[in-house]
Amino acid sequence: MPRDVVLVPLKSFHLAKNRLRQAGTSEVSALAEELALGVLQGARPRTIFVLGESDDIESFAREQGVGFWRSVAPGLNPTVDGAYRAMSGDFDRFFIVHGDLHAPAGIGFFEPSEGVTIVTDHRQRGTNILVLPSNLDFHFSYGPDSKRLHQREAQRLGLACRVVNDSPWALDIDEPDDLVLGRKSTRGGPEAPSNTRPRTD
Repeated sequence: MPRDVVLVPLKSFHLAKNRLRQAGTSEVSALAEELALGVLQGARPRTIFVLGESDDIESFAREQGVGFWRSVAPGLNPTVDGAYRAMSGDFDRFFIVHGDLHAPAGIGFFEPSEGVTIVTDHRQRGTNILVLPSNLDFHFSYGPDSKRLHQREAQRLGLACRVVNDSPWALDIDEPDDLVLGRKSTRGGPEAPSNTRPRTD
């Protein structure tokens, strides 16, 4: 069995979700923490590390009984890159999971394909979950059009790449419209989802 680890990058809750704050959404800090808690619960029983730059996120990780890796470089891509390279000697396979998924149940039971697996967002342009083997010279490209960029990176490295669309984990909460979509669906999901063979590209 491969040694798996789930990496969950988190920004300080009082700074997270700037687009929601700008739109006047109330209690954004509490929402960000609630979403992160759900992701940690959904990622079990795999080993989990929260990635962050701040003391409050480290305290949050410790309180939840998961590991913490402190980034010395600001920004999502440098944080993920640093943790991936630092931990590649300890784990065989990395699951990099956004900390704001609306319905994260079952991530801990998801079995990806060989090579690289990309679980897209509901717009099918982003990367909500990225699974890849350790010890690769992989260039992380979170941000606009990350799905295409991560596909291209897998191709550059000669790796098979599976893209998963319409998974239970497609909705991440970034904007007010995402909150509306979330309210229309039931939070959570089955303990062991039947999404091991969802629609792919």
